[in-house]
Amino acid sequence: MNILVAEDEADIRNLLKINLEEEGYQVYAANDGIAAFEIMKKESIQLTVLDVMMPRLDGFNLLRKIRETSTIPVIFLTARTEDMDKVLGLGMGADDYLTKPFSMNELLARIKAHLRRIHEYLPIIQKEESFLQYGRLCIDKDSCCAYVNDEAVELNAKEYKLLLLFMENPERVFTKKQLYHAVWDEDYYYDDNTIMVHISHLRNKIESDPQNPEYIKTIRGIGYKLHRIGDSK
Repeated sequence: MNILVAEDEADIRNLLKINLEEEGYQVYAANDGIAAFEIMKKESIQLTVLDVMMPRLDGFNLLRKIRETSTIPVIFLTARTEDMDKVLGLGMGADDYLTKPFSMNELLARIKAHLRRIHEYLPIIQKEESFLQYGRLCIDKDSCCAYVNDEAVELNAKEYKLLLLFMENPERVFTKKQLYHAVWDEDYYYDDNTIMVHISHLRNKIESDPQNPEYIKTIRGIGYKLHRIGDSK
């Protein structure tokens, strides 16, 4: 597990680094918020310990930047004891809050607790994210398999990519040019027949009535979209 420590007091920063490394963690240390954010962009960090009062970028604003792209646990470690600071930090997305002076054993226990939750629940979350469900349609992205009514359907590579694109973007209308770029990854030469044939084959495999498709709708003069179930338009 990689842990980022952002603390402008060198003695505390070094103390944290030594104790965390003794526990077997890989520790990245920064003495201000900007340096910490640069580490976040480059390294795979599983948890951060942030001081609130740091130069260049304080802990609150660093947390705001982290939460734009990440849900990793964030523990504030600060000399500020006001309740409003605690409420503000937790309200912005911090997971824990310790005030200085702090017990190293307590901090280590809290770090282990947060990382344990990640270890226990991440496989469940990843499994859920690997499946896309839309009405009677389902895609398992890990195995690249598609199902209709829980029964596997055999799709070729292009058909699978088309269905995946539609299911990741329900109700979005794609032009034929956009579909061609996304699935064939080539320049589009107005080859409408290629798109039409593959859409037709895909409908034959996933629709109850391919002549009156429930899912993949033609938007006349524009392209295609994955239709909202139950919508009469």
